[in-house]
Amino acid sequence: MSYNCLFSVVTAEDLVDDVMAHAMAMASAHDAHLDVLCLGVDRSQTGYYYAGASAVILQETIARAHTESEAVEKRVIKALDGSGIRWATETGVAQLADLGRHVSARARFSDLVILPRPYGEGRGIELEPVTESALFEGHTPALIVPPGIAPVPSPKRVMIGWNEGAEALSAVRAAMPLLVQADTVHVVVIDPPSHGPNRSDPGGLLSQYLARHDVKVEIDVLTKTLPRISDVMLRHAADINADMVVMGAYGHSRFREAVFGGATRYMLEQAGMPVFMSH
Repeated sequence: MSYNCLFSVVTAEDLVDDVMAHAMAMASAHDAHLDVLCLGVDRSQTGYYYAGASAVILQETIARAHTESEAVEKRVIKALDGSGIRWATETGVAQLADLGRHVSARARFSDLVILPRPYGEGRGIELEPVTESALFEGHTPALIVPPGIAPVPSPKRVMIGWNEGAEALSAVRAAMPLLVQADTVHVVVIDPPSHGPNRSDPGGLLSQYLARHDVKVEIDVLTKTLPRISDVMLRHAADINADMVVMGAYGHSRFREAVFGGATRYMLEQAGMPVFMSH
């Protein structure tokens, strides 16, 4: 597998520089085509308007979203122009409750989605459903990038959060083009089960699978010494100076929409390095 088709969604001008830096670096490193959706979001309601709302008010909110999408596209084109990669941009407008449909429809025809961290100061409420829709509805792996860090299109030290789950294995498979290039890949197992087929060799089958792909792999078995597993993972990522974390994206259904589980959300909130996720 290779990353030939990359996709990104940008919903605000102040997100452009960070996201495009990572997206352009990945496109250059993997000789990929980058598609960028410059999305204006109608944030006035979550899909419904109060009874008797004036048509003028409705038109104003849509017009404002159009203006925002055009401003975002202008800045994206400025960033991409002269980059030397193959790229295309598209503008669009969506209500907050409906934007997942637009994102997932495009994400599913890409190999990897590059998105900004959905949580933190100044982050719009639309970023969480954008990320969720790419992962859960578009069924596409995503690279979530925190603000203010340099792009690492070919990470040298990668940490895998391994719990034997299907989501984690999906993330490993999707990240394989990055894993084979890394100097070291750490498979992190926290509090492995004392009973079961893998109790005597936690992470052994995964390490064998990776080694057969010529991945340089190590297994780190850790004890849950902090309240949350995600705390242990983040501390270990800092200890080994990881350039990237690979993990499964976990969620549950609420009103027929996928929402992140607590561990996934906390990793996205706190990680100081890119997080590669798949569901």
